Amino acid sequence: MQFKIHVLPLRKKLADYAFRLMQNSEDAEDVVQETMLRLWDRRSELDDCRNIEAFAVTMAHNLCMDGWRRKRPTTTIDLLNGSDNRQATPEQELQTKDEMTLIRHIIDSLPPLQQVILRMKDVEGYETEYIAEITGCRPEAIRMNLARARKRVRECYLTMIQRRKIQEV
Repeated sequence: MQFKIHVLPLRKKLADYAFRLMQNSEDAEDVVQETMLRLWDRRSELDDCRNIEAFAVTMAHNLCMDGWRRKRPTTTIDLLNGSDNRQATPEQELQTKDEMTLIRHIIDSLPPLQQVILRMKDVEGYETEYIAEITGCRPEAIRMNLARARKRVRECYLTMIQRRKIQEV
């Protein structure tokens, strides 16, 4: 496959697409560069790809989504990174600290592989493919273990919060 002929011309399209999603030229450029690097690393596999453009756009899209997830705290797990920027009262800070301690305790009670995968994905922000390379698991297994770990954390967290409310009454 000739990378210069088939992939490099996609750069402009990828940049436009990434900018529409990221709304920031620097972040978009980072996405494009990462996409191009990954495509370069997989250049020997691209001959088997039916639609290189669709593959590249999908890769850029996933990188944009990963960037969004890293920027916006959406779960209590994100609090473990200190991603919460709101001004909190001392009472709220104490409650947040208690929640973080509880979540760390719940994560520590997970099976070792689920602990590693959850921390790498949700706390450190690594991508599924990278986690698969490090752990030696297939991406499907990573996603399945991640879903199970998140479900277990959510269930345990809600159970513990419910118990605390009952004890307060």
